[in-house]
Parts: sequence; C-alpha cells; structure tokens
Amino acid sequence: MSTDTEHVDEGAETSTLEAWRDWYHIPVVGVVMLFMVWVRTQMYDRFVTDGGQPALSGIDSWYHWRTINWTAENYPHTMPYEVWTGFPSGNYVGQFGTLFDQLIVTVAMIVGLGDPSPETLYTVSLLAIPVMAALVAIPVFYAGRRLGGTIGGIVSVLVLALAPGTFLRRSLVGQLDHHVGEVLFMAIAVLAMMVALRVAERDKPIYELVVDRDWDTLRSPLVYSTLAGIAMTLYIWVWPSAILLIGIFGVFFTVQLCVDYLRGVSPDHVAFVGAVSLGVTGLLSILLIERPGSTGSTSLGLLQPLAAFLVAAGCVFMAWLAREWNNRDLERQYYPVAIAGLLGAIGVGAWLVLPGLFDTIVGNAVRRVLPIGGTATDLTIGEAKPPDQFLSHVFDEFGAAFYTMVAGLVLLVVRPLLGREYRAEYTLVIVWSLFLTSMAATQLRFAYYLVLAVAVVNAAFVADVVRLFDLDIRGGIESLRSIETYQVVVVILVVLLLFAPLLPPLASGTAWGNAEGARPHPDAMAWEESNEWLAENTPAPGNYGGANNADTLDYYGSYTPEDGDYEYPDGAYGVMSWWDYGHLITTQGERIPHSNPFQQNARSSSEFLTAQSEAEAELILDGIAAGEPVVNRSTEELEGAVGNDSQEGEGIRYVMIDDQMAGGKFSAITAWSGPDYSAYVQSEQFQAGNSSIQLPSGNEVYENTTTASLYRQDAAGMEHYRLVHESDDYAIVGGMQVGNQRLPHYSLPISRYNRATGQNLDTGWSNQTAAIQQQLAQARSNDQVYQQLGVPMWDAHVESRVKTYERVAGATITGSVDAESIDADNATAVVSVPLETGTGRTFAYRQTADVDADGSFEVTVPYATNDELGVEDGYTDSSVEALGNYTVRAIAPSGNETVQYGGETTVPEPAVVDGESVDVTLEEIETDTGNESNETAGNETTGNETDDGGSTDDGTAGDGSTDNETAAAVAPIAAEPAS
Repeated sequence: MSTDTEHVDEGAETSTLEAWRDWYHIPVVGVVMLFMVWVRTQMYDRFVTDGGQPALSGIDSWYHWRTINWTAENYPHTMPYEVWTGFPSGNYVGQFGTLFDQLIVTVAMIVGLGDPSPETLYTVSLLAIPVMAALVAIPVFYAGRRLGGTIGGIVSVLVLALAPGTFLRRSLVGQLDHHVGEVLFMAIAVLAMMVALRVAERDKPIYELVVDRDWDTLRSPLVYSTLAGIAMTLYIWVWPSAILLIGIFGVFFTVQLCVDYLRGVSPDHVAFVGAVSLGVTGLLSILLIERPGSTGSTSLGLLQPLAAFLVAAGCVFMAWLAREWNNRDLERQYYPVAIAGLLGAIGVGAWLVLPGLFDTIVGNAVRRVLPIGGTATDLTIGEAKPPDQFLSHVFDEFGAAFYTMVAGLVLLVVRPLLGREYRAEYTLVIVWSLFLTSMAATQLRFAYYLVLAVAVVNAAFVADVVRLFDLDIRGGIESLRSIETYQVVVVILVVLLLFAPLLPPLASGTAWGNAEGARPHPDAMAWEESNEWLAENTPAPGNYGGANNADTLDYYGSYTPEDGDYEYPDGAYGVMSWWDYGHLITTQGERIPHSNPFQQNARSSSEFLTAQSEAEAELILDGIAAGEPVVNRSTEELEGAVGNDSQEGEGIRYVMIDDQMAGGKFSAITAWSGPDYSAYVQSEQFQAGNSSIQLPSGNEVYENTTTASLYRQDAAGMEHYRLVHESDDYAIVGGMQVGNQRLPHYSLPISRYNRATGQNLDTGWSNQTAAIQQQLAQARSNDQVYQQLGVPMWDAHVESRVKTYERVAGATITGSVDAESIDADNATAVVSVPLETGTGRTFAYRQTADVDADGSFEVTVPYATNDELGVEDGYTDSSVEALGNYTVRAIAPSGNETVQYGGETTVPEPAVVDGESVDVTLEEIETDTGNESNETAGNETTGNETDDGGSTDDGTAGDGSTDNETAAAVAPIAAEPAS
C-alpha cells in the first residue's frame, strides 16, 4: 500500500491495471457519495404532504424555509433584517439568509428556468441537504489523501459515510439547516489551507522576494494562499460564527511559526500563507458586513474582518520578530516565551481598553470551544448542552474511529522523532482536530464538525500502520503476490477496528438504520393547526384595530432599521410565546413573535410566563411595547416606567401556550429569569394503591404563573385574556413518572401514545378524551396516582395541545344592590358565562369582585356574547363562543340570612376590545337555602366548570369504578420507595 501523500504522474502508462491504479478512487468516491445521498433520502415521502404544505424536521429548518422563499422573491439578494420576528424591534437574521440559502435558491432558479414554483423550490430545498452532505466527501477525500495516500483518502470517505451520529442526523432529508453547509465549507477551507502551506514549503517565499517583486517564484504560493482566503470567506458567508476557524488558524500559525524558528526553518514561508490568506479573508469579509457597528459573532459585522486582519498582522509580526531575534543573536528557545508574553499582554490590554470585544471573544470561547461549563441558559438549549459522558458519546458517534483518530494524531506528532518528513499541514490538522474535539465536548451539536477530523486523521492512522508492516499494493501484480499472511491479517484487523463498530451486527445503530428515523418535527405538526388559524382569523400585522397599515409590512419586503431597531407602524402587534416556537409563528402563522430560536427576547418572555399575577403580566407586556427593560424589575419599578400609558392599540396582542411550556419545558423557561425551578415545586403526599407516597408536584407559586393560569386554568378570573382558539389535539399535563424519573411537570400527547399503543382515540373533544379527563379529575380530588397509557401520573389534566389567547381591554360590568339592607362590606359579585370552543369543549368563565360600601360593584370580563367584530374590522374571529348571556349574582349577608341578587346582561364585542362599561340591573332572588345552594353549585362551580378549567361534565365520567381502576393501575409505582 502506498503512503505517498502527493499524486505523481508516472507517465503515459496504457495498461488497464495501471489506469485503474491511478484513477480507481474516482468511481469509488462516486459510489460512496451516491450511498450517502440514498441513506439520507430514504424517508423523502414523509416530507411531501398531500396539501403541499412544508413538513420539515428541525425548528430552525422552518426559518431557513422563510429565508429561502424571501431570497427567491428578491433574488439574488438575501435577507439582512427581519421585521417578522423579534417584535417590537425586529432582528438581524445573522446565521440565516446567507450563502447557504442563496446556493439553494440558485439551483432552484436553474431547475425552474428562472421562475421556480413553490413545489420546485421545496423539492430542491429538501434534496439540497443530502447532496451537500455527499459533497463533503470530496474535500475529505483529498485531505485524507494528503495524509495517507489514495487508500487513506478512501478510508476517510468511508468513515464519513458510515458515521451514524450527529452529522448524519443533521444532513437527513427534511433537515433544512445550515449545519451541513458549515461542515462542507469548513472542509473546503481547511483543505485549501493545507494545500497553500505545502506549496509555500515547496517554493519558500520570503520577505526579500516580496521586496524584489519576484512574481515568478511567488506566483504559486500567492495563488494558493489567495484561494485559501477565498475559501475561508465563503465559510464565513455560510456561517458568520466561522470566526472560530480564524481563531483556530491563529493558534496554528502561532504554534507553527514558533516550531519553524526553533527548527532553524525560516518562518517567512508559513507567515506568507497566513498574511496573504487571512488578509484576503479580511478584505473580502468587509464586503459582507451587514451590521457595521456589531462586534457579535453570529452576524456579519466588524468582528470577522478584524479577526482576520489581526491573524494576518500577527503572522507578519512574528516573522519580523524572528529576524530581529537573529540579528540580536538571542537564544532561539526564548522566542516562544516572548510570543507567549506578548499575547498575554495583548489580552490584558484588550480587557482594559476594549472590554466589550474581550468579553465577546472570551464568551464565545467558553460557550463554543472550552468544555468548562456553559451558562444556565445555554444548558436549556438542547444542541448547546455538553454530552453527559463524552467517551460514550463519541463511540456512539464514530465507533472506534475516534480512538484511532487519537492514535493517528499521536503518530503525526512523533513523525520527526522517527526521522520522517514533517509538514506544516500536519500541525494544522493536529491543532484543528484538538479544537474540534474540545468543541464536541462543549456542545452536543459540534459532533458534526468532529466527524471531519475523525475521517481525515484516520487516513494518517491507516497509512502509518500499513507502513509499519511494509505493505505496498501500488507496485502491481507482483507486489500483491509478495504480501505475507501476517500482512493480510493486519489489514483485516485495521478494517475491523475502523468499521466493525459502524456495521451490523456490532453496531447499535447504523447510518441507514438511523436515517429511517427522519420525520417532520412534532412541534411543527402540533402547532400547524393553531398557526393556520392565526393566519386566517386575526388581522394582518398593521391592521389591528382598523389601522390599515398592513401594506407597510410586506412579508417579503426589505427593511432598514433606524438606530438598531425597526419602528413598527400603528396596528402592528406581536405574539407572545416561548422562544422555541417563534419561527413557527413567523412561517406557519405569518405573524410576529416576540421571542424566537435566536434566543432573542427569551428573558422577557420568561418574565411574562412566570409572572405571579395578571397585573404583573400586563405591566411586562406594556413595558415591552414601550421599549422599557422588563427583566428583573419589580412591579413598582415597572409601574414607574410604564405609568398609565397602556399600549391598547399596539404591543403584544396574542399569547400562545402549549402542553410542553406548561410541562417539560417549564424548567427551561424559569432558567432565563428566575427564580430557580425548585421554587415552583413541592413534595406532596399521594395515594398509590394501598400505599402513601411522596411525589414532586407543582406548588402554589407554579399555579400563580401566567403559564399555568392560561394553560391549566383557562384564564379563570383573569380580566384581559380570552381564549380564542385551541387545537383539535390533546395532551395530558402534570406530574408523571418517565422511566425512573418522577417529574412534577410533564406532558404526554394523547394522539402520539395512542399510535404507539394501537388504541384509536378520536381527535377533538371526544367522549373518550372527556372520560380520561374526568378520571384524572377524580384522581386529583382524592390525591391519587392514576395510570394512563402505561404512565403513572398525578395532579394531571387533559388540555388542548396549543391554546391561543387574545389580550383585550375587557368590558366592565357595573351594577349595584341596596346597601342599606345588606352587609355590603362582606358582599361579593359573581359573573359567569358559558362558553364553547371550536372543538366542542364547553367551560364557564367566572369572575368575582367585592361590593363597595355603597352597594356598587365593577367586574371586568374579556369575553363578548356576540361576534360583531372580525378580521375585516381589525379584530379576531374567535372560535370560542358564548352559549348565552352573562349571569350576574351578588351574594351578601343580611342579619342571619344570605341575600342573593341576580340578573343577566349581554356584553357587546366593541365593549370588550375598547374597554367600555356595560350596566346590569339586579333583582333580589327569593330562594330557600337548599335551592340556593344547589343553584350556586350547579351553575357556577361544578355544572359547567371543573376544578381544572376543563369541560362540562357530559355524563362520560364513568360508572363508579374509577377508584378501583386507579388503585389497580398504580401498583407499579406503589411498590417503589418514596422519593
């Protein structure tokens, strides 16, 4: 087996065997690439829907679908600034709307002959990701061949193709995300730098040649270094945070220039490559700047060219310092010490003079490169978490190939000790691989980068093992005949070591097997109905309240912010939800979320969702609309900042909450604003069969949050929030045992688990859904553990998967009673109205207020009893309707008796949206105690309203066997020790 790392033209050999020897890698790599595409497109049909609607895997994929459509409408431009997210400021999209999207649209333009249909655009988008993944094999092969010859290059692409982990999952059909583009362009940039370094070592450019303008000698190093700079720029254009690779190159050049000087080799050769390539990157990246004043790493601003110029200047300085070191006859071994000291001084100086820039650099290093613990909020982002067990994680990702990569790195390091040639590109690969390993230990997602190092370095490992055993298969038939048995055994062992853990029967998961798991994102499917309702039944942004400014907010328009933020027109409004769902609201609902998966406004969303009262929640939303900071501010501070200037016509108008926000994601929500999640949990005693057991459950603090008040309690008692839609799909939300974990907040989508168990539970508010809810309600009332679909649960509710609320001023119902004949100080007014959702679920809205000393009272209510206003008027076509008028009761003590006054009133829609008053006339109700009690309980407590804000008792609750069924169902958890 040859271990040559350069392709050599051996002349005009005409035999078939010699031609195959020189070119066999092309069909082999081609077949591997076709295999990679096939593996990744097996589940293509799952992403093609009958209605033509997109169905994508990742949440970020939905936003790329948005930027791809925008680019197709504005070709060849890409979206720099987005006003359809991040209300009320908009947002620079940064890592979206880049070269990645432009390439996909360009292909679609070619296929669609300049005017691609939505179907063409979607098809190209789906297939682009698997194709890009296959294209990664080309730079990986050539990088591997530079380290281990042609066989080494083939080994590299095989490792890449068979890796069953993150790189595979991020490049499956339906994953419309820039991650695979990152991998492709990083591989190209590293390969280009490797070639440029080798050419420079060969042609030896030095300072004197530059002064003399000896372009004949400098031409090749200059051309290849320029190409390396262009490749680096393309990588930045795909992913602005590619500044990480500039930092890796900076570390490499620092190390290599020191090594060259210690070895007595002129640093000029490598410094030339660094100065030219990073200088070109700096110049070209200036042309990409979208945010001139930004020093952030996630958008195209000043940081990218600044970092490139600093590395280029650093290379020139180190080469100059080496010459000065020689001129002064200083000891060579102190040169690296001097460089380290200077770098330390520069760091301290940046910390003192440019603290913002210093914090940005250090912050990115900690978050992305160094596995020393991320922030609490970073740990709430699934892909940004570190792996729990790194060694186990990398074995799942790459099998034994990770460990052979480590061996390959060691073999590269010791090459000079073995008397073998050592190249600068080897140092580059070593530094690059170590950084990628550290990044993969810092964030789970960066395993898709580490696959490059694992694949490429294994070429060096295979080449060195083969060399140790003196194998050579490039010598022709005679060479093959001379191979000894032990050499064949070595080859077999190497093949087994590298590939057996990635193939059946040893592999726990193969690439093609794992690829079968590709499917549309469950959140996107769960939210699709609610977002489509939002698009059709709420006014277009700019038209709220009849403002008629929607034309100024073109969905595919181009916008320029002023002073860093966009000034929205009157009638524009935002949608409050958790950041996970922002892109879905933008793309599926064509409405403007406040927070999004850029983590923009995550803290203010957390403040709202964990607010402990409606008054606090309202102040937070008013503060957001007024541009005031709302994080970590008391109610008194918010009142002082906002005053009485409530944003009636603008601001956040809708709130969307799903089962996961009230369940498993609630702990992540609390991490952004505090207090700690433990503040929302308490230990309670529950009955499990014949045993009593302590289980974690949500406490009063949790129940008081906006999240629980809206989602679990149907906004009972709230004045400014009315349910306007709930999805026709349901989940069980509450405390549950999942595996060995007992979780106080968790959600179990009913439809998902019905498919898993083979049961057929109708969607919508069916009798079966209502029966489960009634059984859970009975278990709650008895503090019992209940088992549903094989999952023990406690304090659990059945709720719609997604609930949408509108924020309104609320109508004020006013009335009075005879204060002279009752004890007005202890009198209470109660109003209620029966409601029905579009899914057929009924519940009652109920509000109470104290009666004043003069017998008058005021009660603010959010629901109307008619549908006078709609989208054409600038308001909402609610799918929740009143089944009758408001019933008003005033209950007051009078001597030793209780006096009750009653009446009814309608509440017009304009009164609700404009905050108008509605008068009601009450008359005394003559009832005996028994009838009074029955009427109150029947109409206001248990008849149309359950203690969880759920549906009316429709007779589906069961036959009196619930208690026995519950006791039998909880036997598994009762047998376990209390937590």
